[in-house]
Amino acid sequence: MNSRKLLMAVVAVMFAVVGTAAPVETASAQSQTTASDVAPKVRNKEVPGKFKRRSVRFATNEAPGTIIVDTNNKFLYYVEGQNRATRYGIGVGREGFGWSGVVSIGRKAEWPTWTPPAEMRAREARRGIKLPAVMPGGPENPLGARAMYLYKGGRDTIFRIHGTNQPWSIGLNLSSGCIRMMNKDVEHLYARAPVGSKVVVIGPGSKPGDVAFQDRGLDIFRTIFGG
Repeated sequence: MNSRKLLMAVVAVMFAVVGTAAPVETASAQSQTTASDVAPKVRNKEVPGKFKRRSVRFATNEAPGTIIVDTNNKFLYYVEGQNRATRYGIGVGREGFGWSGVVSIGRKAEWPTWTPPAEMRAREARRGIKLPAVMPGGPENPLGARAMYLYKGGRDTIFRIHGTNQPWSIGLNLSSGCIRMMNKDVEHLYARAPVGSKVVVIGPGSKPGDVAFQDRGLDIFRTIFGG
């Protein structure tokens, strides 16, 4: 068997194992839940394999460099062109905190300071949880290793794409509307997405309008050979 036939045989076997398309599950928003309400067995679970970072075959009418956030299926895509994208697993807003729209990255920060809005502090205080007015960046900070601040019309929306010190929350509806990623993933995206990058957020029940995209599953050749 020559090298070309051997390569094709390997590829065929891998397709048989992983399938030609990544599983996409439509998940409804869970009840309004915060980390303190989650059972220890959930907090100790590993991130499911489908939410690990993957190179995928991806069709869209959006330009390379665009970020598409599919909150229904808990995936964020960084569009690379040539029918390619990097897919990341995310955690999203709990019921009542989902949103959609077209925004952009207005600024970025490494190990950001967390300043919870007054409304959030008041809401959590009613539940007996006291949040700090300001929390310095670091491993205990809920914004994690990186934050990308989402702006619309030159104004801060108060929503962010950020890391998390609760990796078990990836794939769940727990946040107050921010898009959370594993720290290693947010660092990876942060290095690639400059200020000004377009971000399309598709929320529960929303229609993407002119935005079209299709996740066609694992990019087998990039997975094997990189690039």
